[in-house]
This record gives sequence, C-alpha cells and structure tokens, in this order.
Amino acid sequence: MNANGEITAGPRAGRREWIGLAVLALPTLLMSLDISVLYLALPHLSSGIGADSTQQLWILDIYSFMLAGFLVTMGTLGDRIGRRRLLLAGAAAFGAASILAAYSVNPQMLIASRALLGIAGAALMPSTMALIRNLFRDPKQMGAAIGIWFACFMGGMTVGPLVGGLLLEHFWWGSAFLLGVPVMVLLLIAGPRLLPEYRDPNAGRLDLASVALSLGAILPAIYGLKELARNGVQTLPVAALAAGLAVGAVFVLRQRGLANPLLDLRLFANRTFSTSMAVGLMAGIVMAGTCLLSSLYLQTVQGLGPMDAGLWLLPQNVAMVAGSMTAPALARKIRPAYVITIGLLVAAAGLVAHTQVPSVDGLPLLVTGLVLTSFGIALPMSLTMNLIMASVVPEKAGSAAAISETSGEFGVAMGIAALGSLGTFVYRTRLTGDLPAGVPADAADTAHQSITAALGAAQQLGDRLAVDLVDAARTAFTSGLNVVAAVGATIFVGLAILSAIILRDSGVPAAPAPQAGQADEADGSEDAVRAGNAEGLQDARLLASVD
Repeated sequence: MNANGEITAGPRAGRREWIGLAVLALPTLLMSLDISVLYLALPHLSSGIGADSTQQLWILDIYSFMLAGFLVTMGTLGDRIGRRRLLLAGAAAFGAASILAAYSVNPQMLIASRALLGIAGAALMPSTMALIRNLFRDPKQMGAAIGIWFACFMGGMTVGPLVGGLLLEHFWWGSAFLLGVPVMVLLLIAGPRLLPEYRDPNAGRLDLASVALSLGAILPAIYGLKELARNGVQTLPVAALAAGLAVGAVFVLRQRGLANPLLDLRLFANRTFSTSMAVGLMAGIVMAGTCLLSSLYLQTVQGLGPMDAGLWLLPQNVAMVAGSMTAPALARKIRPAYVITIGLLVAAAGLVAHTQVPSVDGLPLLVTGLVLTSFGIALPMSLTMNLIMASVVPEKAGSAAAISETSGEFGVAMGIAALGSLGTFVYRTRLTGDLPAGVPADAADTAHQSITAALGAAQQLGDRLAVDLVDAARTAFTSGLNVVAAVGATIFVGLAILSAIILRDSGVPAAPAPQAGQADEADGSEDAVRAGNAEGLQDARLLASVD
C-alpha cells in the first residue's frame, strides 16, 4: 500500500510458494479434523481407560485452556526466535504429544497429553498464517491463499465425522490421535525447504514475569467462563473469573512499563486494528452461542441423535468454505469494508430466520438460517485478518496474531456463557408460564434446570402429562433460541454499520518488503471468528451430550 492508500502489488508467487501453502494447509486440516474425531472417540476412550464424566470434560477442555493461555507467549516468542523455527518446534511437540495421547493408559495421562497438545497448538497457530503472508506478497494471491487455508480448516471439520467413524469402526480409540503424526513428520521434512524464516532482531528478551502474568490472567478467566456456561453461577468459577481479571489488570500495567513488552498494547490505538478485532470477537461470541443452542435444538427439540445432529450441521461448514473462497474475489471489485458489511448483513438475515424457527418441524428453517449465517460470516474472515495484520508494523506481527487468537478463545467462552445463559433464562421464564397443571413439584423443579432435565423428568410421569411437559419444554427452549438469534442479529447489524464507517478507507495491502538486514518477513493471524464458530460448535455438541 502506497502513501495514498492505494494497494500495490508485490511479487507474484510461483510453484514453490503454492507447494508451501499445501504444506501449511495440511496441519490446519489435521487440527480441525482432530477436533471432530475426538468428539466421536470420547465414548470409546472413556470405556477404554475408565474416564468418568469429570475426566471426560477435562480431556476435552484442557486443550483449549492451554491453547488460550500460551498464544500470547508463543506469538511473541515467534518474533524473537523465528516463526518457522517455532512452527517446526510446535510440529515436533504436537506429533510427540499425539503419540502419548494415543497410547495413554489412564485418564490422567491422556489429560496431560492433551495439555501438551494445546501448548504445541499455540506454537503452530500464529506461525501458520504468518508464513502464508510471507509466501504471498501479491494481495490477490494472498487473499486466495487465505481462502484456501480457511477452506482446509472447515474441510477438516466437515470430513471429521466421516473419518472418525471409519477409524473407530476398524481401529481402537487411539487411532484418532495418531492422525497427526505423519502430517507433522511431513511438515518437519518439507518446512525447512519450502518455508521462509523471519524474526525481529530488536525484539529484546522474553519477559518471564509477563509470561506468568498472562497465564495467570487467561487460564482462570477461560476456566471461569466455561464453568459458568456449563454449571451456572457458582463460587469457584466466579472466583476464578475475578482472579483472572485482577491478574490481567496487573499484566496490563506491567506491559505499559516495559520497553519490549510481551504484548504491545499500543496496537489498540489503531482504529483499523481495534475495529477489526472487535468484529472478530463479537462475531465469535454470537456464533458460539448460536451453535450451542442450535446443536441442543437438534438433539432435544427435534430428537436427533448426536451423529444425525452433526450431519445436519455439515451444510453450514460447506457454506463457510464457499464464503471464504468468495470473499477475496469480491474484495478485488469492491472495498473490503463493504464486503465485510455485506457479509455481516447476510449473517444477520440468517439469524432473523432463526428467530422464526418453531418447536415443531423447524429443521428446514434452522438449517437454512445456519447456512446463511455461516456463509455471511465467512466473508469478513480473511478480510479482517488482512486488515489486522496490515495495520501493524512487521515487528509487531506476533503480538497481533496472539491478540487475535486469544480474543477468539474468549469469544467462544463468552458466547457460550453469555448467550447460553440468556437462552436458559428465557427457557425457565417461558416454562414457568406454560408448565402443565398437575406436574409434581419435584418434577417441575427438575424441568426448570434444563431441557434435557425436563425430558428426563417427563419419563417419570404418566403418558398424557409427559407429552404435555415435553411440549412445554421444547416450546420454551425454542423461545430461548429465537431470543438469542434476535440479539445476535442486532449485534451483526451494529457491526455492519461500524465496519462500513470505520473501515471504509482500509484496503487489503500487499505484504511490505523485509527491512534491510532482516530475514524475510512473515506476519499473520488466525481468525477469531473461525475459532468462535468451530470451537463453539464443538462445545455445543459436548454440552448437548453431557447436560
């Protein structure tokens, strides 16, 4: 981008760069596929190593806890030691931890292995998109490359249930984890030959006190949000959230006083950076909450099994792939801000369709709404990613990537906690007014806990009363879904207006040339909305299965 704000083309990528993209896309495909496979493998590994319900939750949650906690550290560490070096170290650690997970002999070993996988994932994620930006200097090619990368991620989410079903039908549960080993070996072999290196020689030493403070802020906060979403308001998660916020305040104060901070808070002074980040965070919140209630709706209101419900959610993944591939082409013809605005309005239209979903025969309208919302929200993904990275100097790319990814983790947790709680409040309020006469007090109290509890309570009643309670619970839950969708649609419309106004002068630039004396530049960021949507969907399936 030149001084007049016009997009300038960089050198076009050749065959070597596109092969490099394939190398980077493989671990992305694997990591998303691994998420889907794990949810199918959970019942098998639970019986195989004797994991109880609490241990099952930790097996699933510890990965996201460690991922969120270490993203800030790893994003900045990549600037200091080299992003390719960090990517390859993460690949080696991910492969080794996958083997440990596959051959775990007890739940404790599997939980520890999953924790290591989360730390390794934090090393992989900021580096992957960073290296894509370095490989593709031409803005058109860069947009196409990011679209392909995101399509690979959603492709993994789409084929995950199919691959998982085949593996678990013919092999033991550990095979789900061994999928990652050959891919990481390939990355270790091809990476040094095909991927460039970049590091900031003036980044300074890593401040270990800041690392400890970042972990002390993020881990309790994520834990508190997840537990509030799962079990409601209780002392421990509230205390954990408060402790995380308090440590976070200390972390911010320390960063302001450091010459080389772990996280450069001055990035937020840039309006393009802050607005793009806000769009990603808020969209992640909305998508996580919507996926949670939609998944529960399919299983509790429509009565589908987990596998059938997952298959009905596949069209939204396909729509998201299509949207991510369409966005770069649209951005070449009209301003990126307007593409972002259009996408958010399409997503809002999908949520408006959600507000009309009935409790009976609502499957077609629900799936249609999810497809519209997913296609629409995919349009801003790669574009906000480019805007975020274009708004910072190359030396701060690691910090930008870390902020983006961490905000994605918070978006998922906040969406499930806040919008999930809103749906529960509406459910309980509506059920109180519609509770059938004659339902015993203990059954009524149970039914008010959740729709799954209501379905269980109905089984203890007579036929007619059971049918009435089930109908009332399903109607009440659907009302909660409708209200959450209305709130989400309102948020998306507000974000669309904000994007059109603040981002209208922002373009998607080519990557700047490396500075003299430095290795090739590579900056990048994972997309918060993608994290919100994908991980929100997985948390929704988990909550639906254990509630």
